[in-house]
Amino acid sequence: MEVSRIVAEIDAQISKLQQARALLAGTPVARTGPGRPKGSKNSAAPVATPPTKTPRKRKLSPEGRKRIADAMKKRWADRRKQAAKA
Repeated sequence: MEVSRIVAEIDAQISKLQQARALLAGTPVARTGPGRPKGSKNSAAPVATPPTKTPRKRKLSPEGRKRIADAMKKRWADRRKQAAKA
């Protein structure tokens, strides 16, 4: 066996024994998992991103709304004419 593998196995056994001791003593066990801990200020990229602005809601004037409505009515009328021919 390689020395590094033996050391890794010993470290794993030590970790398991520490957890068992903590459970028997009644102290909370600090769980370690993959990834950064929650609330960590460290990020993968050191570049800070600027805060994003919420997109502004677009407002349509009554005249513009009427213009669009008239254009759609004309389009629907044209479609009905083409459907009647076919």
